[in-house]
Amino acid sequence: MNEQTEDLRLIRQIADRDAGALELLYDTYERPVYAFAYRLLNDSMAAEEAVQELFMRIWNNAERYNSSNGKLSTWMFALTRNISIDMLRRRSARAAAIPVEDEHLNAILDESSDTEQTVERTLEGERVLTALQELGDEQQQVIDLIYYKGLTQQEVSERYNIPLGTVKSRVRLALKQLQKRLTLTERGES
Repeated sequence: MNEQTEDLRLIRQIADRDAGALELLYDTYERPVYAFAYRLLNDSMAAEEAVQELFMRIWNNAERYNSSNGKLSTWMFALTRNISIDMLRRRSARAAAIPVEDEHLNAILDESSDTEQTVERTLEGERVLTALQELGDEQQQVIDLIYYKGLTQQEVSERYNIPLGTVKSRVRLALKQLQKRLTLTERGES
């Protein structure tokens, strides 16, 4: 049974409230998710909290996962990223604003990574970057602001004086076009 099939089976069981399936998913992904959260947060306790929050969200919202939008692991890492960004925002709101330096985040090694995974992620990143560059300027802007700079749709709307509905439409259209382009490149079509 391949990884995706196993992940789909587990998420369906979790949606049916099978605690054993959640435990298996946790055992499979806890270390890489923790390493990812630690790279973002640079704090072991906060990274552990992010991991716990992730698995609580999975337990409470497993039925929301849609396999047609990508692998379960991709969904989990996106949730972890969002949780970590929220934690950083809360932290900066409580204390003096201390920016997280990209150089510092990139300097932390991910011990769970191997060469094959690194190459696979690099190639995937290049595919995504190419697909992003094929989007219109307005769509590129909202994707960059929301997914790379961590702004919410509401913040993009307010900062750039774009109606919230327009921001949401641009994001939805951009994601739909990205999915289509990435699916075509995955099949070897262009």
